Amino acid sequence: MKIVIPGGTGQVGTVLKRALTAAGHDVVVLSRRPAGPGEVRWDGRTLGPWADRIDGSDVVVNLAGRSVSCRYTASNLQAMMDSRVDSARVVGEAIGAAARPPRLWLQMSTATVYAHRFDAPNDERTGLIGGAEPGVPGYWAYSVDIARAWEREQEAAGTPHTRKVALRTAMVMSPDRGGVFDILLRLARLGLGGPVAGGAQYVSWIHDQDFVRAVEFLIGRDDLAGPVNLAAPAPLPQRMFMRDLRTAWGVPVGLPATRWMAEAGALALRSDAELLLKSRRVVPGRLLGAGFTFDHPHWSRAAADLVRRVRARNAGRGADDAAERVPSPHGPRH
Repeated sequence: MKIVIPGGTGQVGTVLKRALTAAGHDVVVLSRRPAGPGEVRWDGRTLGPWADRIDGSDVVVNLAGRSVSCRYTASNLQAMMDSRVDSARVVGEAIGAAARPPRLWLQMSTATVYAHRFDAPNDERTGLIGGAEPGVPGYWAYSVDIARAWEREQEAAGTPHTRKVALRTAMVMSPDRGGVFDILLRLARLGLGGPVAGGAQYVSWIHDQDFVRAVEFLIGRDDLAGPVNLAAPAPLPQRMFMRDLRTAWGVPVGLPATRWMAEAGALALRSDAELLLKSRRVVPGRLLGAGFTFDHPHWSRAAADLVRRVRARNAGRGADDAAERVPSPHGPRH
């Protein structure tokens, strides 16, 4: 198949491109700063020559959007909104204008669309959409507004020959550097991986291999459209989530953090405390109902697998570094 991935140079896009390419698919990535093979320039706002890559493709997976790992200032929140809505709009325009439109448009969305809650899980049918929860910072509602606007743009697009799915995705855990798992593991290794603000808030996540398998599953199922939660079936409280991660690495203790400490730490990391404090209790109702099975449904084993892969990567890098330091028997070359 020919698969086009707008915004495919981030962590999730890298995971997906690597797996789909290895499976033998022709993968094209649309990027504002193309730098590698198979990458094509676009600006995420206006139609251009890149639209020719969508015409004749089989699947479009739009991952474009400004990173949420930033301070939630008014300007950054607006940039998050604009980048998501604009990219979804122009992808819809390209699909609508295509002589041979793709049969499927997978549009990235987020599990953050659901309410901050502890009492029950959120699935696609009975889950509560957030934005009006009592006792949470008012600006949290804007994250929900972004997610809803993102999905509305896809819904409104005139693409009658293309099935549309909104991927309400939890945190994708992969061993790649710079991703969310890399950051959380670093905190655990430093002894900072304890409960935050009591640790009762739920963490929803999905193993990178299950994320890829879910995308492939949706490509193969012509009967699924609309919002689909991409999250492991067993979200767990943050204190248990970090305990399992510490156990996987072999760190006995994680220092707890109060709410104000989490906010100060997020400020130092130029991120936002909502990412740590909001309870995201999301379950994959539609995937499970359609017969999808997770290879990594439980966090303790998923964390152990990810840690094993991180250690294998680090060992490989160490071996490469050692090989580079071995002097040539023929002496230096000039």
